Amino acid sequence: MTDDLPNPALLPAGLMDLLPPEAEREAALVETLMAAFAGHGYERVKPPLLEFEDSLLAGSGAAVAEQTFRLMDPVSQRMMGLRADTTPQVARIAATRLGLQARPLRLCYAGQVLRVRGTQLAPERQLPQAGIELIGSDAAEADAEVALVAAEALARAGVAAVSLDITLPTMAPALLEAAGVPPALSQRLARALDRKDAAAATELAEQAGPLAAALPVLLAAAGPADGALEALAGADLPPAARAIADNAAAVIAAIRARAPDLRITLDPVEFRGFRYHVGVAFTLYGPGATGELARGGRYVSANDEPATGMSLYPDAVLRAARPATARPRIFLPLGTPPAAAAALRDGGFATVAALAPGDSPAALRCTHVLRDGEAQPFSAMPFSKDDV
Repeated sequence: MTDDLPNPALLPAGLMDLLPPEAEREAALVETLMAAFAGHGYERVKPPLLEFEDSLLAGSGAAVAEQTFRLMDPVSQRMMGLRADTTPQVARIAATRLGLQARPLRLCYAGQVLRVRGTQLAPERQLPQAGIELIGSDAAEADAEVALVAAEALARAGVAAVSLDITLPTMAPALLEAAGVPPALSQRLARALDRKDAAAATELAEQAGPLAAALPVLLAAAGPADGALEALAGADLPPAARAIADNAAAVIAAIRARAPDLRITLDPVEFRGFRYHVGVAFTLYGPGATGELARGGRYVSANDEPATGMSLYPDAVLRAARPATARPRIFLPLGTPPAAAAALRDGGFATVAALAPGDSPAALRCTHVLRDGEAQPFSAMPFSKDDV
């Protein structure tokens, strides 16, 4: 046993402090993303961090119930939840506070989300999130718009050559349901598809009957959108699955009409992700091994309104974006006139004023020093006590 107090810098697993200059970079990135959203008519909303559990986890919120922290409200004595995803909150706002506004609604948001657990690849439990929601339209052009606005926002943030991966999370369930596959066999086939195990998927599909035969064919077709669309067009699909395929083709056509150079891949039988997606789902990737930068897709909003949206992850975007140029920091000696300091800030400097004769521009991480009324690079000049 020890009486030593725990280290005050120790934080729970998955939580961390963001220090200079990373905190400023993240804040600037979020505002860049939000400016891109606003340029396309998306209006900002700010949901609360906490809500009553029954409203937070209603509708699409049920999909993140297992990732939601809960606590008792000492005022109302009702259970509350800390948001694990912002989309359900925006859906609530659209259905209630903005329920009488004309559709489609274009809304955007930025904030933090907190999750019960991370993953092996992404152990963080508190994450920044920014995104857009387009509520009240079931047109293929609406899905195309959110994908392209997100891609444009990433480009403005400094992520070049993004690629868009489209999945159809309802395709495999539609085929399994139409084939009348028994639950046990359906689960085994779903696991084989999830693992991308073509041999097992083919063997199990043969047991499931002719309507399930399209599953291994569509599994093999995953890749560039043109090849996958060709496989979908040639497959013998029941009506529900054919409608899903036709909608995917319409969405991709709408995207290409506006961004012909965007790289698009299509996986017809991928169904991982948020369980509330009911149509096409999107993931945006940056160049190289940067991982997922954004995820979204079609869902049903509150009041059964059609909706589509995309969530961007600024922490991942920062890793993929070109390093931003740090704002130069200029050291202001004692007695610097306020007007001179203001002029330097207007010129893009962060001014760091000396507060005592011993203050050092090196210790304060300054890149410049104000000398004789001019900004001079600190590393390229001698420094003496006279400068303070």
